[in-house]
Amino acid sequence: MKVMIRKDSKGLLSAYVPKKDLEEPIVSMAQPGMWGGLVTLGNGWQLDLPAMPEGTTLPVTVEARRIAADE
Repeated sequence: MKVMIRKDSKGLLSAYVPKKDLEEPIVSMAQPGMWGGLVTLGNGWQLDLPAMPEGTTLPVTVEARRIAADE
């Protein structure tokens, strides 16, 4: 799914999913640089982000994969 990653004026990262009209803060990251790993959104979703170069300019739209939660 397409996801836009951006940083607000306070420096906090958020993810926007246009198809769901959903914007949530990124509350945790598996990798220190975020790219190429899992991030967890405020609503509990986990997204697997693609590998990107460190210092990638934000905002940026990427193709991410949602990891289904075990139920």
